Amino acid sequence: MSTLRINEIFYSIQGESSRIGMPTVFVRLTGCPMRCTYCDTAYAFHEGQQQEIEEVIQEIKKFDTNYVTVTGGEPLAQKNCIDLMNQLCELGYQVSLETGGALDIKDVHAKVKIILDVKTPKSNEDKNNFWPNLANIRANDEIKFVIQDYEDFSWSIDIIEKYQLNQSQILFSPVHNVLANKQLAEWILKHQLNVRLQLQLHKILWGEKKGV
Repeated sequence: MSTLRINEIFYSIQGESSRIGMPTVFVRLTGCPMRCTYCDTAYAFHEGQQQEIEEVIQEIKKFDTNYVTVTGGEPLAQKNCIDLMNQLCELGYQVSLETGGALDIKDVHAKVKIILDVKTPKSNEDKNNFWPNLANIRANDEIKFVIQDYEDFSWSIDIIEKYQLNQSQILFSPVHNVLANKQLAEWILKHQLNVRLQLQLHKILWGEKKGV
């Protein structure tokens, strides 16, 4: 049987992406090859239990929502993550994948909404961005830049221009409690960017803690 190492499965409000505000089941997988300076889920690096995919799906079915987010850690670090997402798509769930951008997304099911995190310089993981991923971004997918300061902001604009990214698919998110939300909003307006400002609604509602 196919198994995954699961850190946690929980039901909450989606705090990010264009599905913000929607009740969603989150499946957090254990493990990540990166160590971002601002990581808010370091507990998922090692903690977790092996579960059969069918067991994971049965837990998801307990909740009355069609939205499922597969996250981490880095979910694509476990090869059976693809199998889980394929089965969820076949069952009719609207699946989103939150990935750190270091691993190849080419095998992800076409029905999965990919939220691709492009690592900025202040993450200290920008050297591990797998740039060919940007060529595999589809119309339904979104690209996230987590921004700590103006250097990150300016760098992100350069990447958008270099790769001719569709600004309507771009999420700019300030590092929580480091860069003021208002400051990032003002920079976006000053540069007349058509990107989406993302404020992590779940942290506004409940603060930084597990299972929300």
